[in-house]
Amino acid sequence: MGYLFEGEWVDDSHDKTRLQEGRFNRPTTRFRNWVTAIGGPGPSGEGGFAADVGRYHLYVALGCPWAHRTVIMRRLKGLDNVVPMSVVSWHLGEFGWTFDRDTGSSGDAVNGAERLSEIYLRADPKYTGRVSVPVLWDKRRNTIVSNESSEIIRMFNSAFDEYTNDRTDYYPQELRSEIDRVNDLVYTNLNNGVYRAGFSTAQAAYEEAFRGVFAALDELERQLSRQRYVAGARLTEADWRLFPTLVRFDAVYYSHFKCNLRRIVDYPNLWNYLRDLFQTPGIADTVNMGHIKRLYYGSQLKVNPTGIVPLGPDLDFTAPHDRDRFVS
Repeated sequence: MGYLFEGEWVDDSHDKTRLQEGRFNRPTTRFRNWVTAIGGPGPSGEGGFAADVGRYHLYVALGCPWAHRTVIMRRLKGLDNVVPMSVVSWHLGEFGWTFDRDTGSSGDAVNGAERLSEIYLRADPKYTGRVSVPVLWDKRRNTIVSNESSEIIRMFNSAFDEYTNDRTDYYPQELRSEIDRVNDLVYTNLNNGVYRAGFSTAQAAYEEAFRGVFAALDELERQLSRQRYVAGARLTEADWRLFPTLVRFDAVYYSHFKCNLRRIVDYPNLWNYLRDLFQTPGIADTVNMGHIKRLYYGSQLKVNPTGIVPLGPDLDFTAPHDRDRFVS
């Protein structure tokens, strides 16, 4: 794989920041504009991106956990017909994400691109950085609004309320401090922590990340013994930022990324909680285990050189759960 440097595709050997002392470093996303209800500026970037039906297009990979959270919020908020979506191939190859229909892509009906890198270059012909998903594209201005998943889900949560019948607020004012605390724990130790373990090239770096993964899972297991959701009695964005990592854990991260101290099924509260979230209306359809396993095992050949995709494990996310015991 590689990235774009001043508009040209180069291989990873040019990137001296991705691994330091064997530690994987995730780069900061570059496009940080916000869609707002009337087009005023958001917390970062520039203004001029007003919410509207059909103006914006979401590019995602169904295997990618960062993109998955945006697919979930789009579904929960009833935005399927407001913000159309394209899916890239499950295969992440030498030139990054593609729209190859033979490997699971929907194709790109908006820009007719063959590779996602073309979308980045339309936004900035001299772009330098990773070509990542998700991407929120503005068809009116022909540019990328955002490629930061945590901010895209905030936009979906509230900016398009005029165009959806769902008024659920997944980032309510009274819970924001607790949501932010959980998000920090989960991002550092789980969302990104599993990658820091899996992509480590030094034993000390791997062990450091590994311990962080399971310290966080242990803490969440304790929290979920007392309450139904990670921020309290109601579903919030913190749950949907955690879910994509949990749903991939036993099938991918446990073996592929060597996070093999315990599985999620070994945690009574987390396993029941995961099934509870999976069974939320509309969520099961966002989980494509075929794309997930092929992306990791079939694309990340430095971690899995044979490219063989395992058939197991057999996980039943539809089995009954016990989370209804918590009365809100």
